[in-house]
Amino acid sequence: MNTIGQNMEQKKTQGRLVCVGLGMTLGAHITPASLKQIESADVVFIGASTGIVEEWVKSINPNTISLQPFYQGRNSRKETYAQMIEAILEQVRLGKNVCGAFYGHPGVFALAPRKAIKQAREEGYDAYMEPGISAEACLYADLGLDPGATGCQQFETNQFMFYNRQVDIASLLILWQVGLAGDKESSNFSTTRESLQQLVDKLVEYYPPTHRAIVYEAKLLAIDTIRQEEIELRNLPKAELNMNSTLVIPAYKRLIDLKL
Repeated sequence: MNTIGQNMEQKKTQGRLVCVGLGMTLGAHITPASLKQIESADVVFIGASTGIVEEWVKSINPNTISLQPFYQGRNSRKETYAQMIEAILEQVRLGKNVCGAFYGHPGVFALAPRKAIKQAREEGYDAYMEPGISAEACLYADLGLDPGATGCQQFETNQFMFYNRQVDIASLLILWQVGLAGDKESSNFSTTRESLQQLVDKLVEYYPPTHRAIVYEAKLLAIDTIRQEEIELRNLPKAELNMNSTLVIPAYKRLIDLKL
């Protein structure tokens, strides 16, 4: 093997990528394994929506790069994620030990870490994921819900709206990213009353308009409080929703009513 080939092989052996989950509540939900990866990395890419989370990660590893600037001036979240992935892989190709630290669980509603790991592996680098506590895990704890009690269906809100997804009204229904309802092109960071009304129109095919649901948001800081706002489905277009809002719809029928 010539010198160039040896150098390329050595780089692939050295370069690695680990994407870790920070959990939902800052500092409280991160696992020892994820913390170790952040501490030992040559460079850390932080994918979090608030400066306080970024500063906390930087206090663990000063060689931390924020991914937030990639959101500025982009027309599409897909374009944004592609640029993030390339920035991460660029450091891996340089033979560095790279850590991607992401809010919640890095494999749940997080396109960049999953695609970065896939691409790194295809290029011959060691790449894997460390899990984190997700919004789903927090939801069950905060709202006192057990998905095993009635069963549970979960959909990304736009997939539910624009595809023929069937609902079991005797199970719990969770609609993720309801604050982005109506965004077909992955280009927006909010929703509109019109889009939310379209969602309600779909939901009332299964539930009465007065059926009560919960708008849920996990807490970011230990001193925060969770959002657990009960709302009738018909009033959803009037609700104030954020990108991290989740709509939780309890069962409308009892399992015993469906007994064979």
